[in-house]
Amino acid sequence: MGFRVLASDPLDPKAIAAMREAGVDVDEKTDLTPEQLEAEIAAYHAIVIRSATKVRANIIDAGTNLKLVVRAGVGLDNVDVEYAKSKGVTVRNTPAASSNSVAELAVGHMFSLARHIGRGTVSTKAGAWEKKQLKGVEIAGKTLGIIGIGRIGQSLAQKASALGMKVLCSDAFLTESPIPDLAPMVAQDELLSRSDFISLHIPFDPEVGPSISTVQFDVMKDGVYLVNCARGGVIDETALVAAMESGKVAGAALDVFEQEPPASDHPLFAQKAISLTPHIGASTVEAQARVGREAADIVIEFARSNS
Repeated sequence: MGFRVLASDPLDPKAIAAMREAGVDVDEKTDLTPEQLEAEIAAYHAIVIRSATKVRANIIDAGTNLKLVVRAGVGLDNVDVEYAKSKGVTVRNTPAASSNSVAELAVGHMFSLARHIGRGTVSTKAGAWEKKQLKGVEIAGKTLGIIGIGRIGQSLAQKASALGMKVLCSDAFLTESPIPDLAPMVAQDELLSRSDFISLHIPFDPEVGPSISTVQFDVMKDGVYLVNCARGGVIDETALVAAMESGKVAGAALDVFEQEPPASDHPLFAQKAISLTPHIGASTVEAQARVGREAADIVIEFARSNS
């Protein structure tokens, strides 16, 4: 085909093999600096990235042969999408491949908050025995509010319902729930005021800023639990710390942060009722295999149609 692809972030080996078997010329260079990427991108027709590589305007301009950017994952915040399109570069992602893994992590974080699993692990290892202090709550019978009822939100709704939770949803882009019998649609303020647990599955828009800040916290129930496995910046972290210190938020779980990695002295780290992971929502063997395969299929189809 003569179609050259740069895999600038680690990709499942089977995905690399599938592209090569289809006749695509693939180079794996996963340790390029931004300057090195800018210098080398002109040699490639496509680039496959995950979250580490940033495809900004300067990379697009330098990619004089670039026709395709594939984000092996969901979010496109590390790609200047509109600029790429203005230069005739197609941008694709793999939105369905990691949905189940992210939803499962959200469930795991809810259990961690409800039963103090993170705190219990740390304190027990430290020699403490906080049996009396770590009284939790049951998830069954509680109301879960899902903000953003796309693929991940729907997967979470199914799992939460199976655990005996009542589910509500709100979505800025939809007027009706895609699963109304399982997760009826309500206005966001109603969701905030009725939910015992709230899980976010929405993109971050830097022009809008945080979707959850002081105004939204004021509407929530006292003692609410908050989970963010979506995007850093969706929650105002300063407002979250204040809400936790006031008791408005009983516990918070974050897989994503405004700054990644967060500073070692981040105020959230001083909170006891916290469950944290380092942006691993899609980091399962199964999800990465699906992500890689979907990314490979996109590249192969594009290469064939543009050969």
